[in-house]
Amino acid sequence: MTRLLVAEQDAPAPRPSAWALTERELQVLACLPSHMTVEEIGGALFVSVNTVKTHLRAVYRKLDVSTRRDAVHVAVQRGLL
Repeated sequence: MTRLLVAEQDAPAPRPSAWALTERELQVLACLPSHMTVEEIGGALFVSVNTVKTHLRAVYRKLDVSTRRDAVHVAVQRGLL
């Protein structure tokens, strides 16, 4: 038991998952339930349409979905929304 406790203390801190959403990806994700267009999301977040599309692709990949509806559904299940 002591060996396990010592090993746990010496273990490096866990790194964030490669699948964790960035702050900006979470902001884009939060706009999806409102049915905002990509252009409207870009305007609200002060970024270009292409930037929004890039964030959406990353969100879809990380949540393993292919549609906005599925992204919202999975995000709600995971407590992201």
